[in-house]
Amino acid sequence: MHSSLWLSALIVLPLVGALLAMLVRKSPGASYNVAVAVGVIEVVVSVIVAFLYSSHVSNAGTFDFVSRHVVSAPLGLAYDVALDGLSLLMVVLTALVLLLSLLGGRDKRREPAFVSWLLILTGLTMGSFVAHDVLEFFIFFELTLVPCYFIISGWGGAERARAALKFFLYTFTASAFLLVGILYMGFAYQHQHATTVLTFAYGALSATTMSHSVAVWLFIGFALAFGAKAPIWPLHTWSPLTYAEAPTAGSIELSALLAKLGSYGLLRFAVGLLPLAQVSVRPYVLTLAVIGILYGSILACVATDLKRFVAYSSLAQMSFITLGVMSGSTIGVTGAVLLMFNHGIITIGFFLIIGFLERRRQSIQIADFRGLQGPAPVLSALFTVAMLASIGLPGLSGFISEYLILIGTFTTHAWWSVVAALGVLASAVYLLWAYQRVFHGRAEGANAEIADASSAERWVLVPVIVLIVVLGVFPKPVLDRITPSVHNFVTQVATAGVFK
Repeated sequence: MHSSLWLSALIVLPLVGALLAMLVRKSPGASYNVAVAVGVIEVVVSVIVAFLYSSHVSNAGTFDFVSRHVVSAPLGLAYDVALDGLSLLMVVLTALVLLLSLLGGRDKRREPAFVSWLLILTGLTMGSFVAHDVLEFFIFFELTLVPCYFIISGWGGAERARAALKFFLYTFTASAFLLVGILYMGFAYQHQHATTVLTFAYGALSATTMSHSVAVWLFIGFALAFGAKAPIWPLHTWSPLTYAEAPTAGSIELSALLAKLGSYGLLRFAVGLLPLAQVSVRPYVLTLAVIGILYGSILACVATDLKRFVAYSSLAQMSFITLGVMSGSTIGVTGAVLLMFNHGIITIGFFLIIGFLERRRQSIQIADFRGLQGPAPVLSALFTVAMLASIGLPGLSGFISEYLILIGTFTTHAWWSVVAALGVLASAVYLLWAYQRVFHGRAEGANAEIADASSAERWVLVPVIVLIVVLGVFPKPVLDRITPSVHNFVTQVATAGVFK
């Protein structure tokens, strides 16, 4: 068992960095340098945690880096952190998103405040992924809305105020159902075990007994909260506007990271804590996931700007993740966990390239671009790699994730898997169609003079391309770290669903 100080450092470092960034705000560029330094340290620490966890693989059905300290016994508040294969990749992704957002999405308008909000968001997101107390998770989960709101409203586009408000209201309102469910389970556990101590520890709430109907209603409440954050159809309507209006770094945070917080919550807390509801709820959630895959693909085909295009594409990909989460098979859930990470990396690449194009043309409208393959061959090549990974080309990271999800779902719910497979074909249509409109043809006017990727931009995208290729060719080290935890998780859920 390794020290929990590693996880505490991942939470505290960005928060301290945000404070330092504001303290040095009067020195030009100092706040940005502090943020980048913190981002580098976060990546290093997260990689160390990943390698330390490798020595835990043989017993990866249990949690590592565990620590629990009661903060207020009467209120059931505790600082409880732990890590397993389900959350390991999310921790690494959170650190990568911070660093690459800072390097590729720098915004010099009121820069100290901008980087401080990004750092605060990172600390809160880290806390969400390593929280092992359900109420603690909810606190971190809700607090992430605050920096997101200010990043969108402060540095977004022309409709940033409406986008920020819509995002906040959707996700905050949906989370009310989550809070009610958590409180119900906490008080039910206290009553059932005749204890004076109120607790929201994950292990305790998973031992709460309830009727089938109550479990179903609680699952619906949890699914609403996490589905709005992910987003899952039909709770997605805030995402196209918000992704389009957010600054580049904000779009990356929302799509690559905050959406994964929703799918992670659905897996860890809705599925993990409420196994009794699985048999009844699963067909409906799988149906919503399949609809989301097809619906997102259709809208991506007709999107008129690049950010909305990625938003609809993400809706389809997040629906694939939901399919794997609800599949009930170890293979399907493993694919979902892997796709959470892989889609995050691919989305970083998309939004960075779109941000680079927006700087050059002051537009993200697809109609304003044409023939960029000629004057900007490197940008074109980088977009091609991300595009092919998103399509699921064998040898790139998207393939193995979607393959595991479809195979795992087919073994338990064949027809949903067959229909979802149409989404793979649809992704090839909308991605190739977007590529053709933006990069093919003859470049004229401003497009003919567009600058290719600078050295700095190329270096920012290097980690993205490397991860896309390496995880596509050799995913075994990553799968070895997550599969034991997923197997243990699926087994516990299946057993509890039968005997609880």
